[in-house]
Parts: sequence; C-alpha cells; structure tokens
Amino acid sequence: MPDNVDSASVNGANAHGEGHDRGRDTRSRLRELALQLFAEQGYEKTSLREIAERLGVTKAALYYYFKSKEDIVRSLVEDYMAEIDELIAWGKEQPRSAETRTQIVRRYLEIIANGTAVFRLLHQNQAAVSSLAAAKERGELFRERMDALVELLTEPGAPVHDQVRAASCLVSISFCAMHYQDRVADPTELRQAVLDMALQLANAAPADASA
Repeated sequence: MPDNVDSASVNGANAHGEGHDRGRDTRSRLRELALQLFAEQGYEKTSLREIAERLGVTKAALYYYFKSKEDIVRSLVEDYMAEIDELIAWGKEQPRSAETRTQIVRRYLEIIANGTAVFRLLHQNQAAVSSLAAAKERGELFRERMDALVELLTEPGAPVHDQVRAASCLVSISFCAMHYQDRVADPTELRQAVLDMALQLANAAPADASA
C-alpha cells in the first residue's frame, strides 16, 4: 500500500467511491512530473526516487503505480497509441473522400500537438529508450498504425507515389509540430501552417483558417 495519503484514498474508495479518482489524479501527476524531468535532464539521469521526492510521496507510493521508469514510458506511449487507434477505427467507418481525409489529418494533428512532450521524450532519448525491452515492439506497432493511416489517406490500390505523399503528410505533422513548437510565438499560427501543408500532401479539402 502507498503512503498515508494514498491509503486514505483507497479507504475512501470503499466508503465513498472517491479513491479511484484520487488515485487516478496521483498517477496522472506522477506521469506529468516524470515527463517533465525526462525532458529537463534526460531519461537515464532521472530516478524514480527523484520523481517521488519532487512530487512529495514516498518511493513505495510511486511503486504502487509504476514499478519502473519503463512502466511510466510504456503508460505514456500506450495512451498515445490508443488515441491513434481510435482515429483509425473512426476512419475505417467513414467514406473515402476529401472531407474524410481532412478530418483524419485534423485529428491526427490534434493528437500529435497534445502528445508533443511524449514524442520529444522518445526523440531526445532515443539511445536510452531504444534499449528498453518493449522498444522494438512499440516500433513495430507504430509502423502498423502509420500503414493503417496511409491506407485511409489514399485510394485502394494506390500507387507508391500516393502512398509516399500520405506518409510524408503524417511524418511532416510529427516533425513540424515538435521542431517548431518553441520557435513560434503563436501556437495557433503554427498549427494552421502545419495543417495547410498536411492537407495539400493528403489531397484533402483546403483548411478553413477560422475553424
């Protein structure tokens, strides 16, 4: 059992049904702080003890939620992948049209923009993260998702040229959202610029700047 605060949360769950929400909040704060520390000082230089101390909980409390740093990274990546899975599932139910491609691009950009910190963690700590036990599996699963999105952004049996354009659309969104995030004063302007470029590559409907 975690520290007294978390013990109270669990007891509260039994009595009032509130412990689950409190535990989820603690877990969320642990992930956010870990992500911040990974970004500031690197994955390898950040310890579980430091994460616990910065959050003000015991190491035992942290272990209640995450047994290792790899567990934290896995949790972050799984949430990221789950959002892409939802987008793919939605896209498969839609008609093949420019409007559908527009919505796929918009929603993918939203996922990337909200997950830039996770994407940056994986990019800036490639050596450390790639050595994790599940890194190869994650890479394969990510490629499968990219293949599924490319398929949704192209016509059935599309030539390689069209597939490359669709893949370039997805890669460009990921790269530009991360690379220019700290270089622009207005995030909205960046998002619109990325969206305009991506829609052209995806042969989708023009972006509405007021949307």
